[in-house]
Amino acid sequence: MTDNSRPARPVVLGQNQYGKAENRVVRITRDGDTHHIKDLNVSVALSGAMEEVHYSGSNANVLPTDTTKNTVYAFAKEYGIESAEQFGIHLARHFVTSQEPIETARIRIEEYSWERIETSDAGSRFIGADEVKHSFVRKGQETRVTQITFDGATWEVVSGLKDLVVMNSTNSEFWGFVKDKYTTLPEAYDRILATEVSGRWRFNWSGDEQKMPNWEKSYGQVRKHMLQAFAETYSLSLQQTLYQMGARIINNRSEIDEVRFSLPNKHHFLVDLKPFGLENDNEVYYAADRPYGLIEATVLRDGCEQRIPVDLTNL
Repeated sequence: MTDNSRPARPVVLGQNQYGKAENRVVRITRDGDTHHIKDLNVSVALSGAMEEVHYSGSNANVLPTDTTKNTVYAFAKEYGIESAEQFGIHLARHFVTSQEPIETARIRIEEYSWERIETSDAGSRFIGADEVKHSFVRKGQETRVTQITFDGATWEVVSGLKDLVVMNSTNSEFWGFVKDKYTTLPEAYDRILATEVSGRWRFNWSGDEQKMPNWEKSYGQVRKHMLQAFAETYSLSLQQTLYQMGARIINNRSEIDEVRFSLPNKHHFLVDLKPFGLENDNEVYYAADRPYGLIEATVLRDGCEQRIPVDLTNL
């Protein structure tokens, strides 16, 4: 009798993982009348001794994805959410240390920020209204992200942001480029430079024997240095600006060894107003959404290894 439960060699199983993706969890912390919000989208991926479930369908080593979902919500209550990174570390440690077949846990988190709604002066409030400390408006500038990977011995934390749109309305040029018979782009000596920042940075914290970074402070400082570099660089190319953004982060944040950016060039083209008898002195632009130049690069601390994937859409 032939055993059909296993595929005939040389077909073998490669990398595999499973888990529950996009668990939306909102944690409200009530400090008296003052409330605080953490709003996360958590995806869990687990890997390890999972060959048998693929070959024969045996679930003996499988922790249900529904259980991973429940764990996310239970941990939000048990541990709170101090930061996306800290929450992901709690989850990754739990899955690897509590389940022998699980060898590696990867936790990906998106964080959506909220800020308080400023209320009117006391004299103009409705009768009976108290000072409001529980009303919020969703921030729309960017989405904060993090990925925590733990294999039972070593940690890797890669954080970042996406969807952060920035613009310099001057102090940008683009000239001296290669020209061939297909080149029609004129040289620009005063142009708009705009992009939608997608960036990731890798921390050099790798285990409990090291002092853990202050994740919240680190994010704020990285964002500040990144934006200051964008604003303060007189740019001859978006590549130059990208490098300055990464270098400013590396030079000012000792907890970070590697930064990678993916920067689409959000082109703004001067509109030809001559047919209408008007002169366009760098005042009216057409904002093109596609096609767009896409500038991507990694900036590293000297002597460090590049680990952030080249394609940020896979992170």
